[in-house]
Amino acid sequence: MEKRFQRRVEDFECLHCGQAVSGNGFTNHCPACLWSRHVDVNPGDRAAECGGAMRPIGHDTVRGRIMILQRCETCGFERRNQMGKDDDMAALIRLAGENAGRNMRGR
Repeated sequence: MEKRFQRRVEDFECLHCGQAVSGNGFTNHCPACLWSRHVDVNPGDRAAECGGAMRPIGHDTVRGRIMILQRCETCGFERRNQMGKDDDMAALIRLAGENAGRNMRGR
């Protein structure tokens, strides 16, 4: 059976804003701008060949947790990521304002 989540502690530089991000093994997006990179098929596996920038396009609350919806700018793949405790709440508020009147799919 394939393992669905693989924890990887990795630091990275954000493709979008250039922020240096210190990973903790659960870090999957930039806490400053909420963008990420399309590197996984299943969380943490680094098996995606795309490597495109994942734009935050919406958000939702699931079981009391804020989820950020991202769409790959290269291939259109979409994934939800849980908002982290260190994420910039102002970035989420800006995202909500940009998407006012749109549904969770960002359309």
